[in-house]
Amino acid sequence: MPFILVADDSATDRQIIGGLLSRDIEWIVEFAEDGEKAMSMIEDVTPDIVVTDLQMPGIDGLELCRRSSGLFPQIPVVLVTGRGSEDLAVEALAAGAASYVPKSAMKQTLADTVEQVLALRHARLSKERLMTQTTNTRHQFNLETDPSLIPPLLEFVCEAMTLLRVGDESIVRHVAVAVEEAMLNATLHGNFALSTHDVASARHAIREGNLAEWMAEHNASAEDRRVRFAMDISRTKVQIVIRDEGKGFDKAALSIAKKPEHLSEAGGRGLTLISNFMDEVSFNETGNEIRMVLKVESN
Repeated sequence: MPFILVADDSATDRQIIGGLLSRDIEWIVEFAEDGEKAMSMIEDVTPDIVVTDLQMPGIDGLELCRRSSGLFPQIPVVLVTGRGSEDLAVEALAAGAASYVPKSAMKQTLADTVEQVLALRHARLSKERLMTQTTNTRHQFNLETDPSLIPPLLEFVCEAMTLLRVGDESIVRHVAVAVEEAMLNATLHGNFALSTHDVASARHAIREGNLAEWMAEHNASAEDRRVRFAMDISRTKVQIVIRDEGKGFDKAALSIAKKPEHLSEAGGRGLTLISNFMDEVSFNETGNEIRMVLKVESN
C-alpha cells in the first residue's frame, strides 16, 4: 500500500489534502506540519511519495525538495503551489520535483497527479527488478578520437558490471582502470600517433583540462581516425575489445608487463596495470587491437 507524506503548515490545507487523497482506500496518508518534521519523517519511514506545500516557514517546499532529492532521489515530490509562487515552483521542478498542482485545482487534479507519479515510480522499480535479472549485455561503439568520451564510457562499463553483479567494487575498479588505460593508449598512442614521452605529457594535459591547447601546440591530429570499442559482460566473464586505427606497437612488451620489476618503470605503466588486473590480454598481429578478458566466480 503506497505511503504518502503530506507536508503543509496549514491545518486547514492538511485536512483538505488528506480528504482528497483518502478517496483511494489503498493509500496511507501521514502529515507533517512543517518542512523540518517532513525531512525527519522521510528519513525515518521512507514514504513512497511526498506532497508538499511550496510556501512554509523554515524549510519551505523548495528546500524540502532539494534535500529530499539529494538524499532520497527515489522518492518523488509533488508540489502544491499557490498564486504568486510560480517562480519558486519552477526552481523546485529544476531541483528534482516530479510534478506540481495549483491549489486552485487541487480538487480536480491532486489525486490524479499523485496516482500518475506513483505509477511512474512503480514502473521504474519494476524495470530495475527486471534489469537485475539480466544475464549478459553486449555493446559496441564507434567512437570519435576524443578523450572526453572516456569518462562516460567508463561509467557505462561500471554500471553494466554493477547491474550484473560482476565481482565486488575492487574488481569493477580494476576493470575500469584497465579500460581507461587501453582507451588512452588507443587514443593517444594509436590514433594521435604520439611518442611515449608525448603520451605522458598529453595525459597530464587531459588532467589539467587543456588537451586541445596541448594538441594545437604540438601540432597533433587524429584526422578522421576512430576507436572501436566492444564489450560483452556476463555474470562470470568480462570481455573488452578496443581497436584504434593507428600503426600498432611492439607486442613483445606484453611478455614483461606482468613482471614485478616492471612496476617501478614509468614506460609501459598502462600495459602493466592492464596485465595485472585482467586474466587474459592479447593483441592482433598489427598491435592496434587489444582484447582483455576477466573471469569472475559466479555468486
